[in-house]
Amino acid sequence: MEPPGVVLVMGVSGSGKSTVGSLLAAELGWKFYDADDYHPEENRKKMGKGIPLNDQDRIPWLCNLHDILLRKVSSGQSVVLACSALKKMYRNILMRGEGAATQNSEEPGEKEGFPKLKLLVVYLNGSFEVISGRLAKRKGHFMPPELLQSQFDTLEPPSAPENFLALSVERSVSEMIPFIVDNMKMK
Repeated sequence: MEPPGVVLVMGVSGSGKSTVGSLLAAELGWKFYDADDYHPEENRKKMGKGIPLNDQDRIPWLCNLHDILLRKVSSGQSVVLACSALKKMYRNILMRGEGAATQNSEEPGEKEGFPKLKLLVVYLNGSFEVISGRLAKRKGHFMPPELLQSQFDTLEPPSAPENFLALSVERSVSEMIPFIVDNMKMK
């Protein structure tokens, strides 16, 4: 079976999305994008002040990411994206673009006219305690550790019918990458 056009590495801040995503992209020979690099300045300032982002902050950012992914995949380039994508609606927007933000459908791809990307979600999950310990050690990131609870409050872990793998953040990255690659062949 052909690999997905996009592997989304998702989870709360500090779960290891950028590390796992960049190493996975290198292993696959795919393009890597870190969604944090595409936050508008207003979002960065808001988070920097300790104010959690809301849907109105996130939806334009996610639509922009969808457009980038669609352009890359349409040109034949497979992509790994590291993005929090905390809600199912956010993952639908990454797959389907702006139309998914207002769609009431539970099934992404049901309505005609929206370009849909093939997406494999790699969900990096861990306890608040483990991830907050990681964030406390991180330096120079615009996302303050105080916002972690708001991310856990917002989190909707992926579930069927989403195409996903769940991995504990307590696994080593050297175990995660081959596990993901092997499972991509079966998805």
